[in-house]
Formats: sequence, C-alpha cells, structure tokens
Amino acid sequence: MSTTIALLEELVGFDTTSSQSNLALVERVADRLEGLGARVRLSHDDGRSKANILASFGPQAPGGVILSGHTDVVPVDDQNWSSDPFRLTERDGKLYGRGAVDMKGFVAACLAAANGFAVADLVRPIHIALSYDEEVGCLGVPRLIDDLLAHEEKPALAIIGEPTGMRLGDRHRGFLGFRTRFEGKAAHSSDPSAGASAIYPAADFVGFLKSVGHRAGAGIDQATVNIGRIEGGSAINIVPSACEVLWEFRPVTPQDADETELLIAAYLARAMPPEVRQSTRRHVHVPPLSATGEEPALVLAAALGGIGPPFAMPFGTEAGFFQAAGMSAVVCGPGSIAQAHLPDEWIERSQLDAADAFLARLAGWASRR
Repeated sequence: MSTTIALLEELVGFDTTSSQSNLALVERVADRLEGLGARVRLSHDDGRSKANILASFGPQAPGGVILSGHTDVVPVDDQNWSSDPFRLTERDGKLYGRGAVDMKGFVAACLAAANGFAVADLVRPIHIALSYDEEVGCLGVPRLIDDLLAHEEKPALAIIGEPTGMRLGDRHRGFLGFRTRFEGKAAHSSDPSAGASAIYPAADFVGFLKSVGHRAGAGIDQATVNIGRIEGGSAINIVPSACEVLWEFRPVTPQDADETELLIAAYLARAMPPEVRQSTRRHVHVPPLSATGEEPALVLAAALGGIGPPFAMPFGTEAGFFQAAGMSAVVCGPGSIAQAHLPDEWIERSQLDAADAFLARLAGWASRR
C-alpha cells in the first residue's frame, strides 16, 4: 500500500461532514506535519469547533506556492452505500469512501509529499492549506488566507486540488447566496384588505429573478440565477404575514456580481408595497476564478504534469479567494468531479499516482536555484 493510500484510508475514517467538527482530523494532521518540521498554524471558527490548517515548509520568503484543499465532506444521509462510507474500500483499482475524491485524495497526496518537502533544500516555500466548511460556502478559506498573510510572506501561486482528472482548470463562475424575507400583516382571508400579503411581493420578486436569469442565459461561461426555496404562510384562510425566498446567482466575473447585485437591490427598493417590509441577507459569497491568459500558476501546473488545454469548470472552488488576494491560481487535482457527493464515491489509484508524481515535481521546482 502506498503512503498516499494509507493516509487516505486514515482521512476517510474521520467523519468530517460539514455539520460535524473536524478537530480530530486537524489534530492528527497537524501532529504529522509538525513532526516533519513544518511551521503549523491553526485558525478556528468562532465556536472553536472547527479549524483550518496552514503548514509551511522552506524559507519564510515571498514567491512560494500554496496547495489548497478542504477537510469537510458532504453528508451520506439517505444515500445507499454498498460499503461503510467512512472506511476506505478498494474494488478493481477504485478506492471507495466519503471524501475519497472530494477531496481527501488530494489532501492525502499532499501529506505524503510533505515527507519530500521536509528533506528538500527548498529555496521557495511550499504551503499546505486545508480549510473547513468548503462544502457549505467556503466559510473557512477567508480566515485561512488572513492568517497566512499575517504570518507568512505572500505566496505567488496557488494550486487548488479539487478533482479535475489532473486537467488544468483556469476559470469558473462564482456563487452568491441570499435570503430575502418579506413581512406584511396577517388578517382573516375573508377580508384580505385588512392585511398585507407577504407572498404576493415575494412571488413578484421570484418572477423578476426568473427574468434576470433568462436574460443572462445559462452555461459555464454565462451568469445564471436560481430560486432554491420559497416558504411562507401558515393556513389557507390567513393572509400571510411572512414569506422567505432563498436564491442565488453565479457570476462569471466580479463585475457580473456587482452589476447583478445592484440590479436586484434596485428592484427591491422600488417594488415593495408600502405596507410590506423586506430584508435581504447575503449568506454565501464565493468569488469567481477569472482566466487572465498565461497565468503563472497555470504555467507551473502544466510543467508539473497538469493536462491541458485549460478548461472552464462547472463547479466553484476556493480559487477565486486566492486570486482576489493577489495570488495566481489554478485548479488541478486527482479524480473526477462526476464521482463527488454520490453514494459509493470513489477515486482511481492511477489518479493518486498522477498526483504523487505532480507533487514530487513541485518539490524539485521549489528547490531549483
């Protein structure tokens, strides 16, 4: 059994579903990396039930590279698994387990590669960054980046190891999630004029969002809008006093995000009946990753064995956070996103072998004078 697969077996054994603490895994990984001589920092969430890991090898100098992954996984509830999801199982060259591909496979490869990072004569630092709560909106990454910039020199490059089949992902849309609440006045439905329905303006708002989404079109390279949930009212014979709409849009560029948010805010400001109040709260913000040509991170990842040509990813990652912080970012990792989040999630041994070779070449690059 390779070191990477042994580490993946250990990582899969930790239930780090986003609703759970990840601290048991964090403590185990931090101990391993500290034992190899890394400078290890933890940054916790407000409740101190979860933590990011930042482990740095080599000099405290600018111009290094960060390897970014996440420790949390999606739930297995209501999924029909043929084996224990939190026990790595191999069948026909495929390794099954929750998080095997998304993305504990890449994390395991980074931890295995850390043995080489520790003994290499690095002239450029290599940072391993593992965040919490990526699956519920990349909640840990901003805090991780803040901690990185406060205590280490800023890396020049970021490689995010989400599963791309080791292909080079250079762009993806962002994700902004909102909760808009409408509050009116309850009344007996025999005299609706005595109240103020919250559902009517909510329904008009949904129609407006649909028109924005239709106007924008659909597809990886176009902004989209979606209404995910509507909840309001209590009984058929009561004028509803409250209604809530859960909605999101996915911008291609930061400019798309700003323009769409202003358009929707302007509608809400002008369209509310005087007797209805509305409040909108943004609860998720994942910035897009924008392609800017010959990105240094893209060039490096290609030299390390990433497969071109670069492509637009249909899913979001934390790459946009690193790009927004001034680091060149690319997404390249083992396994297929098509296997992620499903029952019997799996990753091929050959993909982990490719990740091992990629990261071994990275140690050589970081040691080159």
